[in-house]
Amino acid sequence: MNTEEKIRKQLAENPVLLYMKGTPEEPKCGFSRNAVNALSELGATYSYINVLEAPFIREKLPSVSDWPTFPQLFIKGELVGGSDVVCDMAADGSLKQMLDQVGEPV
Repeated sequence: MNTEEKIRKQLAENPVLLYMKGTPEEPKCGFSRNAVNALSELGATYSYINVLEAPFIREKLPSVSDWPTFPQLFIKGELVGGSDVVCDMAADGSLKQMLDQVGEPV
């Protein structure tokens, strides 16, 4: 399985997936911390991939998602966006609506 196939498999298997630097318990950059905080405030259930421990994914994901930076939040396999987008959507309520559609209790 090549890296792009692995990414597509991760997206298919995880309804809400955050590619981030570090872990939710210990984000390694402020942008990842902001995205984690936004998801946590909504009580979201999500999976994550620490791209610092997955250099091939860190290298390949931007060309798959057409988004150059991390973190990257995906819901049902679709890119939502990075930290600023996630925080803005959390603030205006649209992120909660998207998460509710996943079927996860939020």
